[in-house]
Amino acid sequence: MTDNDVSTPTMERCVTSYPVRRRYRPGVVHPPEISTVRDAIDIHCHAHEGQQDALALAKYASECGMAGILFKTITGMSNEGATVRQIEDDLATWAGETDFRPVRCWAGHLLGASGEAPTVEEAVQSIDGGVIALWLPVFNHANTYATVGGRNIWWDKDADPDAHSEPLPWDQALDLGHYLLDSAGALKSDIKDILKVIAERDVALFFGHATHKEIFLIAEEVVRLGIRCAVIDHPYSPFVNLSVAQMKELAAAGILLNFTFDELSPLLGVDPAKMYAAIREVGVEHFTLSSDAGEPLFPNSVEAMRLVRGYMEAFGLTQDELYQTCTVNPARVIGEPALANLAEARAAMR
Repeated sequence: MTDNDVSTPTMERCVTSYPVRRRYRPGVVHPPEISTVRDAIDIHCHAHEGQQDALALAKYASECGMAGILFKTITGMSNEGATVRQIEDDLATWAGETDFRPVRCWAGHLLGASGEAPTVEEAVQSIDGGVIALWLPVFNHANTYATVGGRNIWWDKDADPDAHSEPLPWDQALDLGHYLLDSAGALKSDIKDILKVIAERDVALFFGHATHKEIFLIAEEVVRLGIRCAVIDHPYSPFVNLSVAQMKELAAAGILLNFTFDELSPLLGVDPAKMYAAIREVGVEHFTLSSDAGEPLFPNSVEAMRLVRGYMEAFGLTQDELYQTCTVNPARVIGEPALANLAEARAAMR
């Protein structure tokens, strides 16, 4: 990890936040409909047990004119493709009774979520089931356990289901969690094989909560294999914690950087001025904006998209740059550039 504190002391943050909040005037907001998310594609949305309802969210996103939602997690956390297809069927029925165009929905899969090491078989089965994006381990990666701990029941079936550990020492985190490197410090052969499948099947790769060493070794494989689209989520989160220099290096390899509302939320507290500055320095063509929402402590994903877009617009992203980061670049992730053309046609009609 680098020492890359992207929070800002309260007094200093006030100096940057008050000018933008006073001049940002996108128009009067009439809840619940949100017009400023029109044509957006959220590539990082959560809707598993205890979180936001996927169908209700899809209806709301349709009402607000969003173009698409990629569900990183969905109820059941298995057979995600079939679950999302059912949501699309139900959404189409609802749309037929309304005047709204149904938002497009896609399924992702989180490798290693069961606790077992990620395998090629898991990746292939998910893709065959309709998944269009694979995430490398996240909540049960050793890096996560060492940074924020985890629920004790994940590694101790007799533990209190509500108990949550403190951050674990690295050796213990490594023993309990996923790690993508072998004892020699190279990518494990199973991970290389998974990356090869991702390249061959033309689905998107998300790096998960990988450490810096893992990230840069995966990036080498992305280039070598010609993986169409690779994404690093929440680069300013404590799990990833990239510097601007590192972002530039990864962007030069063709990897997208996905800033999220989660980073801006009070739970992580990234300074939006620093997020905007990173986008401006590295280049809007290398970034996407998404919600990473679903937790009850967060706004729903549509509102989270409004907020992350709004912050970046307030600090200086133009309408063309918002379109780039919220529609064109996400359409690359989905593998359907026609969606960007659809959104462009919609924009021309307004």
